[in-house]
Amino acid sequence: MRRPAPGRNGVRLVLVLVVLVAGALLVSSWLATPPDAAAVAANATDRSLAEHEPVAADRDGATVITTDPPGGSDGRAAILAFAADGRPLYHDDTYGNYFDVDPDPPGSRTVLYVAGSRYETCPDRLAARSDRAFEDGCAEVVVERTNLTTGLTERVHTAVTAWDIWHDVDRVGEHRLLVADIAQDRAFVLNTRTGEREWTWTAEGDIDRDAGGQAGDWTHINDVEALPDGRVMASLRNNDRVVFIDPGDGVDRNWTLGAEDSYDVLYEQHNPDYIPAEQGGPTVLVADSENNRVVEYQRADGRWHESWAWSDGRLRWPRDADRLPGGHTLVTDSQGNRVLELDERDRTVWQVTVSTPYEAERLGTGDESATGRSRVVLRNGTGTVDGADPPRESKTGLAWLVAFLRGPVVNGLLYVAPAWMTVADLAVAGVGLGALGTLGALELHWSRFGPAWLRRRW
Repeated sequence: MRRPAPGRNGVRLVLVLVVLVAGALLVSSWLATPPDAAAVAANATDRSLAEHEPVAADRDGATVITTDPPGGSDGRAAILAFAADGRPLYHDDTYGNYFDVDPDPPGSRTVLYVAGSRYETCPDRLAARSDRAFEDGCAEVVVERTNLTTGLTERVHTAVTAWDIWHDVDRVGEHRLLVADIAQDRAFVLNTRTGEREWTWTAEGDIDRDAGGQAGDWTHINDVEALPDGRVMASLRNNDRVVFIDPGDGVDRNWTLGAEDSYDVLYEQHNPDYIPAEQGGPTVLVADSENNRVVEYQRADGRWHESWAWSDGRLRWPRDADRLPGGHTLVTDSQGNRVLELDERDRTVWQVTVSTPYEAERLGTGDESATGRSRVVLRNGTGTVDGADPPRESKTGLAWLVAFLRGPVVNGLLYVAPAWMTVADLAVAGVGLGALGTLGALELHWSRFGPAWLRRRW
């Protein structure tokens, strides 16, 4: 004898309880969220460092942070500075997104940063500044130089691009900037006095368009760095690789770190830093974003060896890592909503809460990892890789699917979700929405207004 199906009211009760419990857990998580340091800084009356005590270099130095929230020009993005105890020292939220920030010059309290705002419909004031037609919106890009002590800001350059804001601009001369042009898949040196490009590298000249990337956002070049030997290192995020460009000959393929879809090496990385031989390199320290880790690669015997990696249970979508002169590492945890500092034993010795940070710089320690040493030389006193690379498992189709879900899918959902939500909150929200959708479908089925095909199928 077949058992009767559960009563409708019983099913309703279970589903309603699931929805209510999920809602209660989400509200509890929201209420328990600590105040965001960026919000504290936004409400501070003093926008500069002028009224605060001088700070020394390294961990006692001020940390400057840029943020890149989802949603474009909604006023939540900012450039911020914090003291070692987390006190807000500076705040400005003029633009919709802030990306690269560098001390300018190194050792000073003046910084050079690139920022801007995106527009779905290009405003006439911006369209008039370009000879291009912007059918799908545009972005306003500004390069500015701000004295964090006085708050005085100087506009260095402005541009209008087809769809996105430059992510990285580095000074390579008094009137020369090295630019990662994300909108046109190229890097170039801009003379700010004449407005002319003095050197240009286009990805299409060295990279096969059919070999990877994304339509409409092919390479997503998000970082450039002028190396001491005259080459340029560039991060091609959507191609899962870091390339080394000889200004006269193009990409040196023997030096390329990573490859399209080689996710066990790099997975849509951000902000690689180069550490030269005299500091224990050649080494690349990089935020391996979709693998939810920061990783260091040491070059030996003509190839790259993984020499150090770090993550914890909270790290999600890191987008910057800098090696400080004392051996510590400054990490920008974008979806973990924090910037933290690790000591030589990978212990967290300092952190501050910031919503969706993009990049962090410790004032007094040089630009990015310029004064840092490789983890190999810190560990054994030489630039020699000790031991073989960590064993790599051959990934199956299921493993790639898991990596995709844990990386781009979860990180993408967290990027568009409210800043207080965690991975656990996403799971709770998914269960709650699933129960709500099931309840709606059942009510439609039980209703006399439901379509006959649905009632028959049920």
